[in-house]
Amino acid sequence: MARERLNGNGGTELGTFLRTHREGVTPQEAGLPTGPGVRRTPGLRREELATLAGVSVDYYVRLERGKETHPSPAVVDAIARALLLGPAAHEHLRELVARAAGSATVGSDPETARTVRPGTGLLLENLRPFPAYVISRTMDVLACNPSGLRLFAGMADWPPQMRNVVRYVFLHPAATTLFDDWDEQLRAVVGRLRALSSLEPDAPDLTEIVDELLAKSPEFTDLWERYDVRWHTHGSKTFHHPEVGDLTPGYQSMQLEGTQGQRFIAYYAEPGTPDHDKLVLLDMAEAEQSAAHREKDAT
Repeated sequence: MARERLNGNGGTELGTFLRTHREGVTPQEAGLPTGPGVRRTPGLRREELATLAGVSVDYYVRLERGKETHPSPAVVDAIARALLLGPAAHEHLRELVARAAGSATVGSDPETARTVRPGTGLLLENLRPFPAYVISRTMDVLACNPSGLRLFAGMADWPPQMRNVVRYVFLHPAATTLFDDWDEQLRAVVGRLRALSSLEPDAPDLTEIVDELLAKSPEFTDLWERYDVRWHTHGSKTFHHPEVGDLTPGYQSMQLEGTQGQRFIAYYAEPGTPDHDKLVLLDMAEAEQSAAHREKDAT
């Protein structure tokens, strides 16, 4: 299946987002009576959404068809509430409106987008034994400390150029059992890529990973078509790790200012807890493996 092409039309992408989310909200969820008979329209009708958002039907239809590209912030927020959008999807709607109006700044220089500053590398090393890594906007692993790589069981077996979080959660055989909430991991990583795609539909770094996963993963294809924009910035995550067992560290995801979409993700656990001990083991395992390789090379 070919990836959906939008030819850089911001209004069309805004309309696609609105239509997809409108069709995903039931009248019951929106607090509307269902009425008699069978509904031919999935989700909300345009006139229902317009009423909920406090705009005219004609205005909303023009917005969804890409013919109106300058809704006010108040209208955008009202539509977001009517569509029951979460914080990430609401923010993405604002970005789509800005792009449709021609006021968004997009674009990425591939070389600088993948360059990790020396100071960031120093931070990674000094966070040990806590797992930490830096990813690109398309979730390539650009840099990591030892436990940051080993936390993703089996990713170290891939060559560096293949190490991508989205590719891992969909295509690596260990991923389905590593994550306690594998389905949620799938939705979150697709949500980030989908948001980026709507702003830069023809970006080479994006089309490469998206086209690969559309070809190889039916689960990715299904989630891609849902246009469910979501992601997580902090919290805790449970792993069923084949080397150290079950652990639930906290995590924090941070945008790296002054970069083109790079994010810094770090996991942590309170010293003296079993989770902390297991993170130490992950970090030590890398050192022990490296020492074993050096010893083997010396003989």
